[in-house]
Amino acid sequence: MLPVVSVIIPTYNRWPLVTEAIDSVLLQSFQALELILVDDGSNDGTAEGLARYGSGLRLVSQQRKGVAAARNLGVSIAKGRYVAFLDSDDLWLSDKLEIQSAFMERHSEVQISQTEEIWIRRGVRVNPRAKHRKPCGDIFRASLDLCLVSPSAVMMTKDLFRCVGGFDESLPVCEDYDLWLRIAVRHAVPLIPTALVIKRGGHPDQLSHSTWGMDRYRVQSLRNLLFKGLPGEKREWAVDVLQRKIGVLSKGARKRGKEGEAIAYEAMLSEVLQEGLDVGGADPRICTEQGISFADAATLAGLDSAR
Repeated sequence: MLPVVSVIIPTYNRWPLVTEAIDSVLLQSFQALELILVDDGSNDGTAEGLARYGSGLRLVSQQRKGVAAARNLGVSIAKGRYVAFLDSDDLWLSDKLEIQSAFMERHSEVQISQTEEIWIRRGVRVNPRAKHRKPCGDIFRASLDLCLVSPSAVMMTKDLFRCVGGFDESLPVCEDYDLWLRIAVRHAVPLIPTALVIKRGGHPDQLSHSTWGMDRYRVQSLRNLLFKGLPGEKREWAVDVLQRKIGVLSKGARKRGKEGEAIAYEAMLSEVLQEGLDVGGADPRICTEQGISFADAATLAGLDSAR
């Protein structure tokens, strides 16, 4: 029997931390799943250590290509109708897949959803700042400034993932920000308001800590999105955020004596503004099927939480 959900864990040199993520999947109350672990070129004995799990997981290895490529590889061999991602430093509560898959099955028009999460920093529980609070339904505008979808909290149909083209492997970071924007242009993202993920942070090997200037990659993503075409006011919102981010990046570059870098950012903005993009243009990687209205997504998530 084919699995309903394919769980994909990408990992790089996180042995034995990754075993805690794996165990949180194997202990799920929902068992119609397959677990795919993609080892992105680890040299810390990860592959050897995972042998103890036997048939409990499917191990796939690749040369170091980054987390985007690792997730894409996992989805390419996934057999489930849905895919769910889990970062190797995060954990799921035992009923995460049961609750989220039931939500997706009850609402077949929904292509993607996410859950709330518990934040742990250096072993201490913390509350997200207001700007990090997850929206529900039409998340596009709120998501332009920063990433408001957690990979570990997402479940989506495999068809949607393939339709939008998966993660952009040219982005070393912000690959999730980029994907969620491409999805949110056309699709509502309901939020299941139950914390089902433990998001752990504060360790030095986090990508957000190891790469400076995350907005460098966000402006690249926004530029790509704009050149592929955005409808109506969504283009205006994206241009506004791009202008703001480029202004900050250009100012910072000049402070560091990097005049050429500042000019390159400003040229990028001019290119976008002067291109005269066709507002009706369509990105072939953006699915056109709406599936569910943005307002209905928030409503049904709220109704489900009360059950």
